[in-house]
Amino acid sequence: MRRLGSVQRKMPCVFVTEVKEEPSTKREHQVPRCAAPWSGRAGAAGRYRAALQPFKVLATETISHKALDADIYSAIPTEKVDGTCCYITNYKGQPYLWARLDRKPNKLAEKRFKNFLHSKQNSKEFFWNVEEDFKPVPECWIPAKEIEQLNGNPMPDENGHIPGWVPVEKNNKQYCWHSSVVNYEFEVALVLKHHPDDPGLLEISAVPLSDLLEQTLELIGTNINGNPYGLGSKKHPLHLLIPHGAFQIRNLPTLKHNDLLSWFEGCREGKIEGIVWHCNDGCLIKVSRCWKYRVNKTMSVPS
Repeated sequence: MRRLGSVQRKMPCVFVTEVKEEPSTKREHQVPRCAAPWSGRAGAAGRYRAALQPFKVLATETISHKALDADIYSAIPTEKVDGTCCYITNYKGQPYLWARLDRKPNKLAEKRFKNFLHSKQNSKEFFWNVEEDFKPVPECWIPAKEIEQLNGNPMPDENGHIPGWVPVEKNNKQYCWHSSVVNYEFEVALVLKHHPDDPGLLEISAVPLSDLLEQTLELIGTNINGNPYGLGSKKHPLHLLIPHGAFQIRNLPTLKHNDLLSWFEGCREGKIEGIVWHCNDGCLIKVSRCWKYRVNKTMSVPS
């Protein structure tokens, strides 16, 4: 199987999205209760911020131009895992785990940006002064690979953020759960993947970090995103890494709004966080499931 894409920018939704002028019902540890089963916004931080938003971002029934241009019909559909994004690349001369850290605008710039969006609704027309408009980040911070650059400066995406990464140091309390899945002395990471002799089973393996170089992965576990998979306990926490694209979806219905909705709601395989399509050109397209409340999710393992 060809190596699948990595997450180095916000993934666009497979459907065209629209803004609805009514308060978002998102709350921490919840996802939207909305007419559509998915939206173009995701992530724990996004869920929390959305509780303060006076609008909803919903998916329509129209497939987006980005998805069509990337030949979505020939893409490989995989399970979207509910965790926090990580990246493995070199630091201090050896493979390191990096945590996601988006550089965000300061209060004044964020206010200008929101006012502009409210009047124009097209973020690409907004002028950013990258040197003055954004909060400082650690010196070791690096921008994500696929973001746009202007005069050598990384530029914010349509949400006004500059996606990036910071290395996970061994004794950094802020990233203690990230640190729990790597051992830099032995240069290995704790990874959940298919059993090599039985694809219907999953196994936890110590994988050399060098084998994971330049890949992005999802960190899941007891203290991540409310632990939707029920891993570990407060007394015995358990955290694991899952390479993006690790779990392919074998029997996905046609790429139609109602068919996908029925699949999400009507079968065991559909009880997942969402779908990520890995396209031939490296583009990643997603659709996130909308849950009325958080439930324990399962990994979709083919029988």
